[in-house]
Amino acid sequence: MTESTIDKNGKVLILLLIIFLVFFGYAVCLFRLQVVNGEMYRKEADAVKSQTQTIPAPRGEIFDRTASLPMVINADSFAVDLTPSEIPDGYYDTVTARLSSILEISKRELDFRMPKGENKKGEKVILKSWTKPVEIKVNVPFEKISTIAENITDVPGVSWRSKPIRNYVVTGSISHVVGYVGNITNDEYNVLYNEGYKLNDIVGKMGIEKQYDKLLKGQKGMISRTVDARGKVISDKPIVTDPKMGNSLVLTIDSRIQQLAEKALGKRVGAAVVLSPSNGEILAMVSYPYYDQNIFNSDYASDEYAKLINDEMKPMLNRVVNGTYPPASTFKTIMTTALLSEKVISPYEKIECTGKLHYGNRDFRCHQRWGHGYLDLKNALAQSCDVYYYVTGVEKLGADKIASYATEFGFGQSLEVDLPSQAVGLVPTPQWKDKRYHEPWLGGDTVNMSIGQGYWSVTPMHVANMIAMVANAGVIYKPHLLKEIRDSASGEVIERIDREVLRSSSIDNSVWREVQNDLRYMITNGTATYPMENKVVKMAGKTGTAEVNNLKKEQPWHSWMVAYGPFDAPVEQQVVVCVLVEAINEWEWWAPYATNIIFQGIFANQSYEDAVNSLPNVRAHLREIENKNYKGRQE
Repeated sequence: MTESTIDKNGKVLILLLIIFLVFFGYAVCLFRLQVVNGEMYRKEADAVKSQTQTIPAPRGEIFDRTASLPMVINADSFAVDLTPSEIPDGYYDTVTARLSSILEISKRELDFRMPKGENKKGEKVILKSWTKPVEIKVNVPFEKISTIAENITDVPGVSWRSKPIRNYVVTGSISHVVGYVGNITNDEYNVLYNEGYKLNDIVGKMGIEKQYDKLLKGQKGMISRTVDARGKVISDKPIVTDPKMGNSLVLTIDSRIQQLAEKALGKRVGAAVVLSPSNGEILAMVSYPYYDQNIFNSDYASDEYAKLINDEMKPMLNRVVNGTYPPASTFKTIMTTALLSEKVISPYEKIECTGKLHYGNRDFRCHQRWGHGYLDLKNALAQSCDVYYYVTGVEKLGADKIASYATEFGFGQSLEVDLPSQAVGLVPTPQWKDKRYHEPWLGGDTVNMSIGQGYWSVTPMHVANMIAMVANAGVIYKPHLLKEIRDSASGEVIERIDREVLRSSSIDNSVWREVQNDLRYMITNGTATYPMENKVVKMAGKTGTAEVNNLKKEQPWHSWMVAYGPFDAPVEQQVVVCVLVEAINEWEWWAPYATNIIFQGIFANQSYEDAVNSLPNVRAHLREIENKNYKGRQE
């Protein structure tokens, strides 16, 4: 064999080897594509050939306790989408200008909603090849949709779909209970994305809408269409999975009592709550000022929200559970319970009130400047004598014991109301003051503490719970707003909310009976006798006048009234009413009068107007207010 032949054969072998290696490489690639990564690529292929679009699920409706009056429903509305890839080349600006004119939104805002990418220069540009629909505007009325349909040839790539909005049928004071909804924020999405939430979802922002969002939001539907590699629809028969409406919620709120309490409080900054002590059901929850949730359906929702947030009257604040105040003389209910339970003084022993107590280097005055004379415990509570409780608080109980009883009544602790936020308040102690202010506890602190002044901080719901514990002889049931969860389609009850003990006390029943009788005596022979005179229902309760030192007003006092009744009825038939009127209002000593109106309206089955007409002392007081003849402080 010649040398040239050997060289020729060697070149052939090398060529064959190269060919073999190339085919071997292709075989390895095919094996990897089809076997190793086959499942992944099959899923990607399915994604390419199947384009899906979600169908929003209507939120569940919200009813009052009768389950017949809807407070929140879904109103018909539409959302308009734009698919950039369906707009012919060179016509994007023309189409979007026309669409912005029809929808009455700026082209700049429309462009802002479009998906963006980077061009070769690194600049942000609109992705005109984007194949998925982009939501341009929600809450679009049918008239606008008709206009789009009539001009559809001028706006290629535009589509629309049904997207119900929340219609808050009942507005006013119920706004703090129900809350409202809005588009999910990035922060909310980061928290909720693991629970199936998407970036274009509507979520509850406050109140029941937020607290029970997962129950209300329902299950989204789906539309699936076959598309080609470029994303163009190639099938006219989409596969549709219908959305499922969220659950309906039945609240404990009684709409008649809610309206009654709203009118009784009136346009006064403050709060009112009506509670069933036997099970914790909240029958009414009023906080003024309030807001109209329907403003969040408008195109100017963000502007309206900013106005509410910046309003110095704080209309977004639910004062029933988030407003904090000194309990003032309502706290003498706890002081009386502590004195009777500890047996540190006979309830018949009398202490002289001269109008002031000199303690340390200062005088602590009673609200009655000339004094009450000699009073036993029952009459000290009835007359709300500060000096009696100064003396017994300092000499018989002490700060730690007072704080212990306040804690037993639930002060300084979570109310566990089914709302997204609530204040726990504050029970002051020597240890707390040292940690907070690095100052020692003084005897004067105990003096103020004994009448519910000083560092105390409670909400109206705390005070309502306090009187509920008296009515229940030592038990507080968790206050709640949800009564039932129902299937939105069938109306079938899925779950009923049972009562749940929040706190219970080991105080002897004889003590509770004495406290109950003393609170009843306060109504018949004490500071509340005139404003709480009522022939329909017997009540037991306590007034309170909380001094506020940081307000530049001649009479800077909050007005409190908390009561329960009918006093002679089983606890299952009783209600607790608590009213607070803030010092920012003109002084009218209105809380006890408002409380009486609420009781009259509930148990005489009367409207606010009829209740007022049935209460002569209330009518007389209102005339004094109208004629600006009312002056002075009352306990």
